[in-house]
Amino acid sequence: MRRLVLATANAHKAAEMRAVLSELGYTLEPRPAGLGEIDEVEETLEGNAVLKARAVASVAQAAAVADDTGLFVDALDGRPGVYSARYAGPDASDAQNVARVLAELDGVPPESRGAHFRTVIAVAEPDGSARWVEGVLDGRIADVPRGENGFGYDVVFIPSDLGGETLAELSAEAKNAISHRGRALRALAEMLRA
Repeated sequence: MRRLVLATANAHKAAEMRAVLSELGYTLEPRPAGLGEIDEVEETLEGNAVLKARAVASVAQAAAVADDTGLFVDALDGRPGVYSARYAGPDASDAQNVARVLAELDGVPPESRGAHFRTVIAVAEPDGSARWVEGVLDGRIADVPRGENGFGYDVVFIPSDLGGETLAELSAEAKNAISHRGRALRALAEMLRA
């Protein structure tokens, strides 16, 4: 069983990562205590994921796993993208970020609300070497938030070919089976086994 140290401080992301990777034989340890916030200063998901993984691997002196995820909305020219977590401001809540996207899509018809989630997961070693994989989930943005599960934009993201439910209306198991992060985690496991 391989040990990985989590870079994320987000409890929701950590739970999703543990749920998928533990089934594949990986032990995930928490982010090192006392490690401050890692500023996401890169302009790409890959850049931010690698930045975070390298910072944690250096402190933990063990392989570290980090992710960066973005929601890319067609009608908004790909926004919020790499700025998804802070779209409504640096300290914005999930609800504020969702509200901004919905406000910017006001009046846009359902057929023009296409979007996709993209997750990049990086693994870095203490020597600074890093590799990454990605997972993508296509869908569209709902008119109003729906559902009690998940986090972030899950309440307004309707995956394609799923029957019209938002990610937040799915169980954790159903979401992990199809989600961008679940897909990236399975690709990560394949990469690590290779």
